[in-house]
Amino acid sequence: MNISETLNVAIFQTDIAWEDVESNLLNINNLLNTLTHPADLIVLPEMFATGFTMRPEKFAEHSNGHIVQWMREQAAMRNTPIMGSIAMVDEKKYYNRIIVMQPSGEFASYNKRHLFGFAGEQVHYTAGEHSITLTIKGWRIRPLICYDLRFPVWSRNRSDYDVLIYVANWPARRSFAWTTLLTARAVENMSYCIGVNRTGADGNGIEHSGDSAVFCPKGNKISTIQANRQMVEQVSLSYSELMDFRQKFPALNDADRFEIRI
Repeated sequence: MNISETLNVAIFQTDIAWEDVESNLLNINNLLNTLTHPADLIVLPEMFATGFTMRPEKFAEHSNGHIVQWMREQAAMRNTPIMGSIAMVDEKKYYNRIIVMQPSGEFASYNKRHLFGFAGEQVHYTAGEHSITLTIKGWRIRPLICYDLRFPVWSRNRSDYDVLIYVANWPARRSFAWTTLLTARAVENMSYCIGVNRTGADGNGIEHSGDSAVFCPKGNKISTIQANRQMVEQVSLSYSELMDFRQKFPALNDADRFEIRI
């Protein structure tokens, strides 16, 4: 398989209007038009079209729903995969689900494994049981959602991915934990780690500072996106730098072997 030396990721740190799908899609449309050069992957926050709603019965979509179709149209028009989570319904169960929409109209999906009990997410949504790894330009990517960040076993790299991505609605009052855990996930998994979070207040008055960031496998922050601002940033990842670091310091070879039982 041919692997591109660089992977250009566009991070969308958006201020999400509470349960207002049309306003959010229009806002993202406008932000998409600000991209200065082509991206290989566009990443939107968790529940980018509604905010972290606990009303999936009102907003959850099937695979041919309005938001999914919007993602399909945007990915095709820009010839770029688009990733973000939305509320979806499948066999009468609701999921907080990442959609990774390809320009072809096909998509991969991941259901959030760790539901945020503090907010009662488990009352309204069903937990996922499987992680996924997708490939873009030869890069292996593991997408996860928000609260998953606190559970390192679920994201453990078994030499099966190169980039770890978390989409989130992570509150500002726990921003230190957000940044610390993103750094830790990059270091322990010897991978790039990307966190894409929202800004602004949600319908419950909870503030979000964003603090979206990209960390290299050494734990260094390589992005410059600012907190508390709606912003878009494009960050280029280097495959040769990743492989060079892994070869010179092959710590993953010494990792414990284990199985996850669900």
